[in-house]
Amino acid sequence: MPLPLPIPALGPWLDLAGLAVFAASGALAAAKRGQTFVTLAFFALITGVGGGTVRDLLIGAPVFWVRDERAAAVCLAVALVIWLTPERWWKGEALDWFDAVGLAAYAVFGASKALGFGVPPVPAAVMGVVTACVGGIIRDVLAGEPSILMRPELYVTAAALAAGSYVALVLLGVPVADAAVIGAAAGFALRAAALRWGLKLPAYRGRR
Repeated sequence: MPLPLPIPALGPWLDLAGLAVFAASGALAAAKRGQTFVTLAFFALITGVGGGTVRDLLIGAPVFWVRDERAAAVCLAVALVIWLTPERWWKGEALDWFDAVGLAAYAVFGASKALGFGVPPVPAAVMGVVTACVGGIIRDVLAGEPSILMRPELYVTAAALAAGSYVALVLLGVPVADAAVIGAAAGFALRAAALRWGLKLPAYRGRR
C-alpha cells in the first residue's frame, strides 16, 4: 500500500529551498569557469532537477518540474543572482553547509515519494540517493570534474543514511513526519562530520 508523503506537512517551500541550493552549486560550477549566463542557467537547472527527474521517470511519476513551474523558475532565478553578484560572495564553506542540508532533505524527500508510489523499501531508499546525488553527478561530468561517485568523501553515504533511516523508521511504525526529521538529521550529521573533520571512506586495497 502506498505510504503518505511527509514533505507537504513540512512545507513545500522547504523543497524549493533545497532545489535552490543544488541549483546554486551548478551555476557556480559554470561561473568559476567564466561561462555565459546561458551556461549558468543550464547548469543550475540540470543540477537542481536532475536527480528528481531520474527518480520520477524510474518510479512512473509525472516529472515534477514539468508540472510545477516554480521549480524551473527557482533554478533560473538562482543562476541570475549568481551571474549578477561578485565572486567573493560565493567563496568559503557556506555553500557546502547549505548543500549538506539540501542533500539530507532531498534524500528523505525522494525516498518518501517513492514509497508513496508503491515502490518497495530498498528501491525506495535508493531513489532517495538518486534524488539527492544524480544532479551533482551530471554537473561534475559536464564540468569535467571528478564525479562525487569517484571521490572518497562522505557524500553519497550521507544521502544513503538519510534515505535508509527514513524508510526503516517508517517501516517500524514511526510517524512519517518524525521519521523524515530524524532521517534528514542523521544524513546531515554525517555530512557535517565529513566537512568538519575530513572523514572519508577507505579506498580499495585489494590490488597490491
